[in-house]
Amino acid sequence: MKRNLAYSLLVMLISVASCSFTNKSFETDDKDKLLLDLITYVLEKGHYEPKNIDDDFSVSVFEDFIDVLDPTKRYFLEEDVQEFEQYKFQLDDQIKSTDISFFNLVYDRLVQRMEEAKVLYKEVLEKPFDYSKKESINVDYEKMTFAASRKDLKERWRQQLKYATLGTYDSKMKGVERGDVVERGDVFEGKEGSEKSKPLTAKEAEKSARASTQKTLDEFFDFVNDLERKDWFVQYINTIVDEFDPHTYYFAPDEKDKFDTSMSGKFEGIGARLQKKPEGAKIVDIISGGPVWRDARLEVGDLILKVGQEGEEPINIVGMRLDDAIKLIKGPKATIVELTVRKIDGSLDIVELTRDVVELEESFAKSASIIKSDEKFGIIDLPKFYVDFDDYTERNAATDVAKEVERLKEEGAEGLIIDLRDNGGGSLKTVVEMAGLFIKDGPIVQVRSSGKGKDVYDDKDERIQWDGPLVILVNELSASASEILAAAMQDYKRAIVIGSKQTFGKGTVQNVIPLDNIVRSNDHGDLGAIKLTTQKFYRINGGSTQLEGVKSDVVVPDKYSYIDLGERDQANPLKWDKISPADYKPWDGYIDYEQTVANSTKRMANNPQIKLIEENAKWLKSESDEMEISLNYDAYRADEKEHKKKSDYFKVIGDYDSKLSFGSLKYEEQLFTKDSVLREKRDRWHKALAKDVYVEEAVNVLEDLKNNKIEHGKLAAVKG
Repeated sequence: MKRNLAYSLLVMLISVASCSFTNKSFETDDKDKLLLDLITYVLEKGHYEPKNIDDDFSVSVFEDFIDVLDPTKRYFLEEDVQEFEQYKFQLDDQIKSTDISFFNLVYDRLVQRMEEAKVLYKEVLEKPFDYSKKESINVDYEKMTFAASRKDLKERWRQQLKYATLGTYDSKMKGVERGDVVERGDVFEGKEGSEKSKPLTAKEAEKSARASTQKTLDEFFDFVNDLERKDWFVQYINTIVDEFDPHTYYFAPDEKDKFDTSMSGKFEGIGARLQKKPEGAKIVDIISGGPVWRDARLEVGDLILKVGQEGEEPINIVGMRLDDAIKLIKGPKATIVELTVRKIDGSLDIVELTRDVVELEESFAKSASIIKSDEKFGIIDLPKFYVDFDDYTERNAATDVAKEVERLKEEGAEGLIIDLRDNGGGSLKTVVEMAGLFIKDGPIVQVRSSGKGKDVYDDKDERIQWDGPLVILVNELSASASEILAAAMQDYKRAIVIGSKQTFGKGTVQNVIPLDNIVRSNDHGDLGAIKLTTQKFYRINGGSTQLEGVKSDVVVPDKYSYIDLGERDQANPLKWDKISPADYKPWDGYIDYEQTVANSTKRMANNPQIKLIEENAKWLKSESDEMEISLNYDAYRADEKEHKKKSDYFKVIGDYDSKLSFGSLKYEEQLFTKDSVLREKRDRWHKALAKDVYVEEAVNVLEDLKNNKIEHGKLAAVKG
């Protein structure tokens, strides 16, 4: 598929604009102003539905930026916000003139208030909390005003920290009641090891809980200390960008790399996930198949202290920003990195590794066989529509799903489930190709650029890779490309869609534009990129999935059913509309669509597990709506007792057994001999599938479709 028209138009605009930005990049050494200038230009010229940057826009940016920086209102004072308000109606003018004085004022004040907060939270945590006192905290921070004074702010911190500590205190008090023996240390006695094991007292439990909260805050502010001014400016840029729609986003250079890794499911490095610690970068996970996993000398818990490139002096990374340390560790395939490591046992070791391409297995499609009596079906789980933007011939969602379909056919699958639950979308090209696996030919999705006519993206390959029974599973988090596939199969009446009342409702198309492409000369290094909404997509029946999503054929509740998390609940979404339908013909196969849906709907309406799941969803909604929370320990314990009683009641949801058997395909079983981690992951997945009532119903639907096919075949034979 060629690049879409909107992107081509934007590239032309950018190439014309290059000259206009060349001089500016030389005239100013202020990268922030350059970024602001470039991004607002691209938004105005390339966005699907550009907004007027006026006083209303200014007010929205003002309010949203303050909320992004201080959502719980525990840094800024009322006097700070009053001072900021001089800019409330001026930000539109500042944006147009690349004036960043508002940002500078707010940023400088934030740094000041955060330094004060470091002192303040330690002052609060020095004193014991009185959990016998009858008081409560309201956590509806949106309706809360800013503190009028430092005294009021300290009281707010006290309540919030008491609330944050309450759960830990309860856990330790239960230990007191049990008479648990603990090792004394400096938390209680002032000297490490001054007393050995003794039962914890109530007073010590309260003190230990506060110490735990302080440690968490210390780690949080250690992370904040690593943030630089440019990191906060990115927040300001994205507050401006977010006013256009929820999916337009500015990527700083490092974030663009992470986005590319997320979309491709692979990167070049050593294959370990790291966490910053005061004493070094701690290995918290080892990625199966990567250099660390193959080498087997490093393990979870080891601390990386120094990083050396081949033939160069090692660099000490203790205290370094984690992102900067990761840059040193990652590198091109076949290059060598030397790590100085403190092992779990305290010994020092130097480990030399050859970097390689690391694949994030959890990002890719996976399949399993399903056995029910003497019938065999297949399920393909697709976490996202992944693609390598730099090389489409590399691994992508469409080719991987095609391989899994072929493998399931070879193993005798009589029906197929595509699981798109929690799939947030991805590449438009891959979904068009994937939909083509299940129909002969015809349109898959319609795309429209701002002020332009529509383009119809077709499957032109007449080959049908899978012509058997097909079910698609969705939920409220199935978005974008997932909605395109589900909608196309629904419009063709090719598959039965089972899941939530409606999917996420993201009906827009984004393109990633490197900002370096816009300037002919640049003295500021990598400028990052902007993910820009350039088009909207529509079903082949003409309807938009924007806001409305895809309505399932068989609607079943899940734990998200009453939680606000769709596109309609995001800030600044584009509106719903429709266009003329494409020219297409519904599937002329064996499906008795209406009767199959009716059968499934009836089964689900009478299913006790489904009724319990819906009851749980309503309870979760009521819990999330509770804003007034008691800080009295007795009230907390009483509430927790009721909460546990309800949790135990719903725990049986996880005990459900569909009586279905799941297994890996032959090719994967061969991999298990070398990869025990992969075997364990698949075993966990299969156990979860066996407890999944939605998968069970999908199999029931496949059986109905299979029987329809048999009956259709017999009827055709009689007529013949």
